[in-house]
Amino acid sequence: MQHDNFVEFQVSGDYALFSDPMTRVGGEKFTYQVPTYEALKGILQSIYWKPTITWIVDSVRIMNPIQTEAKGIRPIKYSNNKNDLSYYTYLKDCCYQVKAHFIWNENRPELALDRNENKHHNIAKRMIKKGGRRDIFLGTRECQGYVEPCIFGEGTGAYDKIPQLDFGMMYHGITYADEAYSEETKGKMTVRLWHCLMRSGIIEFERPEKCIHRPVREMSIKPFGEELCNFQSVDMTGRDIDESL
Repeated sequence: MQHDNFVEFQVSGDYALFSDPMTRVGGEKFTYQVPTYEALKGILQSIYWKPTITWIVDSVRIMNPIQTEAKGIRPIKYSNNKNDLSYYTYLKDCCYQVKAHFIWNENRPELALDRNENKHHNIAKRMIKKGGRRDIFLGTRECQGYVEPCIFGEGTGAYDKIPQLDFGMMYHGITYADEAYSEETKGKMTVRLWHCLMRSGIIEFERPEKCIHRPVREMSIKPFGEELCNFQSVDMTGRDIDESL
């Protein structure tokens, strides 16, 4: 389904670490072979974030061959503040095309005056051209990423001619209380899982509400008041009037 407020961009980097939660317990992180929904949503939020909107990642296209590289890392132990030796397995030479759109965050009724679709869509597209408002990371802080506009589907991808690859059950993301989509997820932090399939190099993500979800703990919503927001500073084209956005 095509949405009017969709955005398309390419994100690339020398390394990425979309860590499998099962490998984090022992301290030696191992990456998934493909980006997670939550990692791509984090990139979108680094490009342009407002509590008024919620980004929905529609699809990702894998442009380069999947390669991994193990590195010796010396993380700090939480118990005694000393260094430890671990081996992290990263993806290398990464490049992905992403398509996404946004919806209104219905858990934020206090921001209803900021629901100007044209404004947010235009700002988001401008931020993609500028490479994002904040630093872009491919899964983790040490993996710097770079964003640029693209047309989703253009160019040659490494897996365009492979009909299907099955990555099995994967971590999809976390639903926080301020993005709850049902009575079961309200007032909670919830983990989502899904079955990941890649067809002709493209992964079409399930919507969060269609995933398997498991509550983790209770969580409250931080309110945003009108004194923290300026809804009159942007015209209908999305261009900043007083540069407050």
